[in-house]
Amino acid sequence: MSDQFDQKPPITTTDAGIPAPSDDHSLTVGANGPILLQDHYLIQKMAQFNRERVPERVVHAKGTGAFGYFEVTRSASEWTKAAFLNTVGKRTPTLLRFSTVAGELGSADTVRDPRGFALKFYTEEGNYDLVGNNTPIFFVRDPIKFSDFIHSQKRMPDNDMRSHNAMWDFWSLSPEAMHQVTFLMSDRGTPRTLRHMNGYGSHTFLWVNAKDEKFWVKYHFKTEQGIENFTDAEATAMTAEDPDFHRRDLFESIQKKDFPVWRLEVQIMPFKDAETYRFNPFDLTKVWPHSDYPPITIGRLVLDRNPENFFAQIEQSSFEPANMVPGIGPSPDKMLLGRLFSYPDAHRYRIGTNYLQLPVNQPVAEVHSYNKDGAMRYRHNGNQPVYAPNSYNGPRADTERYQDPLWFSSGELVRTAYTLRAEDDDYGQAGTLYRKVLSATDRDHLASNIVGHMSNNVERAVQERALAHWYKVDNELGSRIAQGLGIAPKSELTASAD
Repeated sequence: MSDQFDQKPPITTTDAGIPAPSDDHSLTVGANGPILLQDHYLIQKMAQFNRERVPERVVHAKGTGAFGYFEVTRSASEWTKAAFLNTVGKRTPTLLRFSTVAGELGSADTVRDPRGFALKFYTEEGNYDLVGNNTPIFFVRDPIKFSDFIHSQKRMPDNDMRSHNAMWDFWSLSPEAMHQVTFLMSDRGTPRTLRHMNGYGSHTFLWVNAKDEKFWVKYHFKTEQGIENFTDAEATAMTAEDPDFHRRDLFESIQKKDFPVWRLEVQIMPFKDAETYRFNPFDLTKVWPHSDYPPITIGRLVLDRNPENFFAQIEQSSFEPANMVPGIGPSPDKMLLGRLFSYPDAHRYRIGTNYLQLPVNQPVAEVHSYNKDGAMRYRHNGNQPVYAPNSYNGPRADTERYQDPLWFSSGELVRTAYTLRAEDDDYGQAGTLYRKVLSATDRDHLASNIVGHMSNNVERAVQERALAHWYKVDNELGSRIAQGLGIAPKSELTASAD
């Protein structure tokens, strides 16, 4: 691949051969506005990406899960009218699915990878799906780059093997990934068990209370088992000793009635704060400092029941960020807005048009819909109107009680990054994680993990480009990585990260 660095690349096109308008930015209303359905190129990329694999999930293929309940310990009614959060002691049935991101169905559980943390709350107002990870951040902030990121983590087309060179090539050309890559390359990228890691909603969401007051919110599920991680060597050894180690640990713990518990903490940002906050609060590559918005504990999640049929209840489970109950809505987070389309589209392809009629996905709330027919449909409305409006007492929307949670946006139709603010950089929070959050041992492991990963068939030009980013994260970290890779000190580097 080395000789390709000096070649002029071809023009990106749509699958119809039309030159693509951008590789980096979706079409939005203004720099901070919502993504538009008319962005055909984005829709084509996501729709095509969702149909690449049959029948396993394109991402998050290897996973496990269990049932349990969420119990409110502090009412959230001052911030949201969501019924399942408003009464202390109230319990809502839940399903939690854990997963690795890049691996296939048969892959090992303990490989270095983010872990999916997908929750389904079976509420009386319909299913609420919160689809996050064990990280509060992500690699990219625009959905148009998501399928490209996953392709860099998956198998290469010529030899069907995964490529560390492809991973670092993508990351080194996407500096916004550095915060998440720092997290991934630390021991947090190899959790000891699924019970000993946190879960996050990752995105920013909108909460609306009964007075129509609005707040921005982030979810943090903190493990009450404590954080425990494997070292890189321990995680690698376990891939051979027991490839299903995480799956087995979770199942056996619940079987022994050692039920895992997570404490739900939320960060609440007043609606108006987002306009003038020092960095874009909807940027998925950043966290909100706890000193600005201290976490507030509102509940606990308990897993106490294993699946009875893994395929029917875990493999056929579907989670979609678009499933939001009254009092909860999306934010201007572009990644979240892209996922609102992508997830249900993937489910319709993978498990069928009527996937929401599968028992594990059915809501406990009654369904009154004008959708009809399609493959595998078994629940019908009988002699009821199949169109709206109608004169025969068919269901009607309550437009006053159940309005969409809204926020204002305006601007020209553009493909661009978020409007930059004072602290909108790609390195500051990654540097803070390295210097102020990780222990000395953690920092040692991070440096050695990066060196080991980048030494695995990664071309020198890609190494040098990635190294320039690590210097920007932290100069000492960059020097340690350079020494491990046998690359000249920073002053002698000719490669640039720009």
